[in-house]
Amino acid sequence: MATMKDVARLAQVSTSTVSHVFNQSRFVSEDIEKRIKQAAKELNYAPSALARSLKMKCTKTLGMLVTTSTNPFFGEVLKGVERRCYEKGYNLILCNTEGDSERMKVSIDTLLQKRVDGLMLMCSTLEGETIEIFERYPELPVVVMDWGPMAYASDKIQDNSYKGGYLATQHLIDNGHKNIGCITGPLHRSQASSRFDGFKQALQDAKITLNQDWMVEGNFECDGGYDAYHTLKKRTQENPALAFPTACFACNDMMAMGLINAATEDGFKIPNDLSIIGYDDIHLAKYITPSLTTIHQPKHQLGKTAVDTLLARLENPTQPQQVVQLEPALVSRSSVSSLK
Repeated sequence: MATMKDVARLAQVSTSTVSHVFNQSRFVSEDIEKRIKQAAKELNYAPSALARSLKMKCTKTLGMLVTTSTNPFFGEVLKGVERRCYEKGYNLILCNTEGDSERMKVSIDTLLQKRVDGLMLMCSTLEGETIEIFERYPELPVVVMDWGPMAYASDKIQDNSYKGGYLATQHLIDNGHKNIGCITGPLHRSQASSRFDGFKQALQDAKITLNQDWMVEGNFECDGGYDAYHTLKKRTQENPALAFPTACFACNDMMAMGLINAATEDGFKIPNDLSIIGYDDIHLAKYITPSLTTIHQPKHQLGKTAVDTLLARLENPTQPQQVVQLEPALVSRSSVSSLK
C-alpha cells in the first residue's frame, strides 16, 4: 500500500508539501498540486482519514442513537439527519438502542471509541434514565431530540406536543363532536402526557366533560391502537349506559391506523360511525383508507435542525444551551366527519 512518502518521492516534493495538499492546510502552487495528485493517482494512494482526524482532533463524524420501532416517524427524521450531514460534509454512525438502557450505554461507548465529534439522541423510550457516561465526558456535544427533561446539560429539539394535542381535539370539537375518546401514548413519557394535557385543555375550554371511560393508555405502536378499540368496546358492553365515542384522538398515527383497522373489522365505517385523528403525519397517513386527518410534525426539519444545532455547538462550545421548539400543524383529510 502506497504511503505519503511514496507520493512525495514520485512527485519530487517533501512529505509536508503532500500533507498540505491533502489537508488544504497551506497554499501550494497549482503545478505542484497537480503533480502530487497525479502521483497519488498512479500509486493508488488515499489519505488516511484516521491519521488526519487524530492530527486535527476532528473526525467529521457524528453519532446518533435511536430507539428501534416499527414507527416510520423515526426513519423520516433520520432521513433529514442523513441529508443534512451529507450537505455539511459529515459522516453519520447510527446505533439502535432497542429501548434498552444498557445497550444505549454500550452504543455510546462504541461511538466515543470511534471518536465522533458529537452525539444526537432520539431514545424517548429511555426517558428519565440516568446516563452516567456523559458525566465522564462533559465536553462531548450532545443534542437530544424528541425527549423530555434530562439531568445532563444538552441542546434540545422538541415539538410542541401540548399545542398539537390541543389542535387535534379542537378540530374534532369544531366538527361538532362532544363524545371524544383519547388513545394516549405511555403517560410516563413527556410527549404523551403533553399531548394528553392539550387534549384535556381543549375539552375544558369547550366546556366538555372528560369521560375517563373513553381514555385508554397505548404504546405508540399499531397494536396499541388496535387493543385500545377492543378495550373501549369491552367497557361499553359491560356498561350499557356508556355510549361509544363518536370520535377519538389517537396520539400518534401508528395507533390511529391500528384503531381504524380494529373498528373496520368490527363493522364500523370510518368516519361515519367513528371519526379518528392521529398525530405525526407520517408518509403513509395519506395513503390509508380513509386518508388520515392528523397533526403534522416537521420531521425532516427536526433532523436538519438537530444537525445544525450540534454543529453550532461544535463551533462555539461555550454558548448557552438551546431549546429549539418546532410547531405542529393540522392536516385535514378524510377520517373526520362533521356532525354539524
